[in-house]
Amino acid sequence: MIAGSPGAPHLQLGHQPDLELEQELKTLIVEALMLEDRTAAEIDANAPLFGDGGLGLDSIDVLELAMALHRRFGVKTKGDDERNREIFGSVRSLAAFVAAEREANPT
Repeated sequence: MIAGSPGAPHLQLGHQPDLELEQELKTLIVEALMLEDRTAAEIDANAPLFGDGGLGLDSIDVLELAMALHRRFGVKTKGDDERNREIFGSVRSLAAFVAAEREANPT
């Protein structure tokens, strides 16, 4: 459910992470998904968001998170984007995607 604009740059995970954006995303995840057993501070930016070993989110959570991203950041998403697994891989990869989309489509 993620894509962004057709000309959006690929994720550039090698760049310096935006810690402020990562913190904002952690808070958004906790609030949008109503995670009662987690705080934003407990979420590791590199931990997987989905499946075992991370937050354990599922496909319904992806939909909720994508809608929250659109509301908060104006980031448009598509369900058929091949990069979705990478984009939603972790808070850090999600932050890289949001930053790239904002740069490609300034408001």
